[in-house]
Amino acid sequence: MAQTSPTVVSSGSQGNTSFLEGIEGEGRWGGMHLTYRETWALVHGMILGAAFLLAFGGGLAGLYSLRPGLVTVKGIAERTRRLIIGTWVMAIAAWATVATGTWIFYPWYREKAPSSPKSQLLANPSTANWHNFGMEWKEHIAWIAPLLATAVAFGVTYYGRDLIRHQGVRKALMVTFVAAFLVAGVAGVMGALITKSAAVH
Repeated sequence: MAQTSPTVVSSGSQGNTSFLEGIEGEGRWGGMHLTYRETWALVHGMILGAAFLLAFGGGLAGLYSLRPGLVTVKGIAERTRRLIIGTWVMAIAAWATVATGTWIFYPWYREKAPSSPKSQLLANPSTANWHNFGMEWKEHIAWIAPLLATAVAFGVTYYGRDLIRHQGVRKALMVTFVAAFLVAGVAGVMGALITKSAAVH
């Protein structure tokens, strides 16, 4: 029996052009596909979001445990090195998330066509607030998250091993770190709910 060969179609100029058709054949993906825009939505919301979440968890644990009596002198050096890497990964993930959302994803969302997500939401009074509040939060307030995350990464890098001696600074960095996560978290929830109501295809 003849095997069906894999088919991959490159993205074109149109937003609905298929980016990944998947592998069609017995025992394989069976026609699964993502459009070019859906692929960017996956990168924006899932891949970068997951990196942000993992970096936050590691960074918060590192900041919390960086206290006298909990780590040895040798452990301080190792933990500080991991903390610097983790906070910068979170900051970079946050910047990448808002950048892809602002300059790649949002122009598709705001297209003037009646089929665009913005037009669909505003056409129905029951969903208009998803744009008026939810998307406005994502477009503007969400930029606070990478700013706060970068401030934390800079503070951790600046103090380095001496951060354990400045417990007031450590606590302030923890508060700022959590604030960055909460702002990004609200933006992520808004994005998921808006996508459920009117997705970009």
